[in-house]
Amino acid sequence: MNAPTPTGPAAGVEVCAVVLAAGEGTRLRPLTARVPKALCPVGNVALLDRALARLARLGLSGPDRVAVNACYLGEQVVARVGDRAHLSVEPGSPLGTAGGVGRLRDWIAGRGVLVGNADAYLADPYAPPGVDVAALLDGWDGRSVRLLGQPADDPTAPGTFHGHHFVGFSLLPWRLVRDLPATFGDLVRTVWRPAEAAGALTVVPYRGTFYDTGTPGDYLAANLHAAGPDGLVDRSATVTGRATRSVVGAGARVDGTVDGCVVWPGASVGAGERLSGVIRAGADLTVPAAR
Repeated sequence: MNAPTPTGPAAGVEVCAVVLAAGEGTRLRPLTARVPKALCPVGNVALLDRALARLARLGLSGPDRVAVNACYLGEQVVARVGDRAHLSVEPGSPLGTAGGVGRLRDWIAGRGVLVGNADAYLADPYAPPGVDVAALLDGWDGRSVRLLGQPADDPTAPGTFHGHHFVGFSLLPWRLVRDLPATFGDLVRTVWRPAEAAGALTVVPYRGTFYDTGTPGDYLAANLHAAGPDGLVDRSATVTGRATRSVVGAGARVDGTVDGCVVWPGASVGAGERLSGVIRAGADLTVPAAR
């Protein structure tokens, strides 16, 4: 099946992008005690780098077109982004999805905004990153709210929109962004639900695979999906033992046995260790990934 050719927004509608990367990732602790969730690797690529690459393939790149917010372990996010995007560093605690966008109102400055969660893992076998979410933008008139979604098992379940679960990206018109305060709040209550009630919300179906990577189980599943059935071992890793169906990061060392695991960059697995279905960070942190 060929990927559709993206057409972009309607003539005269300008769009920028915001990647939300300020969250603490509490459900992924203790992994996120060391690294912010946005920088956790999936398939040996940091989630934030995946998001920025997807936007670049949509023609959205650079500090004039893309912004990233940061807060928790924000210095790591700032260093990672560099000059690839405009940075919004939130003082104190994270401002949430609505507050993070609201703090960027002066930068957004009249444009529509494509908002992506840094922790969203998406993969469509028929379309490369960027093209796979381009339908969100196609023909958009700059007035309605659009969400990327997948059909829910229970279309009436709480948290669904028109029978779909949200899968990481939304498109917001300036008319709804300009009044968002730079205080804590979420887009569900401040923008999406009011737009839905007004008949101004559309769900654009996503046909690929999605994980929000917010739990160890989903984080592991996203990694194994990215790696494929043969696994993925970085060229700079050393494996003297056995690694099957696993992701082994840069500079990692596996002298034992790992199956269906993620071994973070620089981590190590001793010769006497046999790990299955876990995430290993450093030399001693092992996080079970039961879902």
